[in-house]
Amino acid sequence: MSELRQGEGPWKGCSWPRARPRRGCAPCRAWGRACECLRVCHPVLPPQLGDPLEAFPVFKKYDRNGLNVSIECKRVSGLEPATVDWAFDLTKTNMQTMYEQSEWGWKDREKREEMTDDRAWYLIAWESSSVPVAFSHFRFDVECGDEVLYCYEVQLESKVRRKGLGKFLIQILQLMANSTQMKKVMLTVFKHNHGAYQFFREALQFEIDDSSPSMSGCCGEDCSYEILSRRTKFGDSQHSHAGGHCGGCCH
Repeated sequence: MSELRQGEGPWKGCSWPRARPRRGCAPCRAWGRACECLRVCHPVLPPQLGDPLEAFPVFKKYDRNGLNVSIECKRVSGLEPATVDWAFDLTKTNMQTMYEQSEWGWKDREKREEMTDDRAWYLIAWESSSVPVAFSHFRFDVECGDEVLYCYEVQLESKVRRKGLGKFLIQILQLMANSTQMKKVMLTVFKHNHGAYQFFREALQFEIDDSSPSMSGCCGEDCSYEILSRRTKFGDSQHSHAGGHCGGCCH
């Protein structure tokens, strides 16, 4: 869920609670039943895929606005337990209140299970090669028939915010989505998180996705979130499922 708290300035973090039913066949994923729409719930890249950032060494460093961090890309299985714990704790610190203001609420167990799922990939930004200061949790997936890179989390420590690092991490996701021939980058933002919504819509030019409740005509204004997306060069010129085939109710 794209997360920027009011009064705390631009870019703080982004988090999507995928453990609860929200739309399309999200209930199918959450409750383990067969998908009822055109979405296929499985990874789209082979398990032996190497580091998708390896071909872009220039993006492994962020040295501007007073920051000097290195960035690595790993599967969750390649992370140290302490790094996973840090990522969870940072997400909870940044996001718990936002979740509690939504229809989902916050549950430690569900969020930790989501963040440690075997399909999870991570971008980690390191200060002095040993102190993590920001991360993104993402996956390669299929949404409504489109191969996508789905951003589940982008979280930043307070000391590295307002320095362009969050935007840089999202740009890396867009780069990797293009290099792996995904159709688009997707994420979810809370409606009550006005700063993050504005950041993605205006600064990064994300659009409201056809699968978002406000577009599908399901629960619309009653839902606390929007689904946003930005198409890659491999994305179709037209939305492949106009009319809300993948739209679903958030209740």
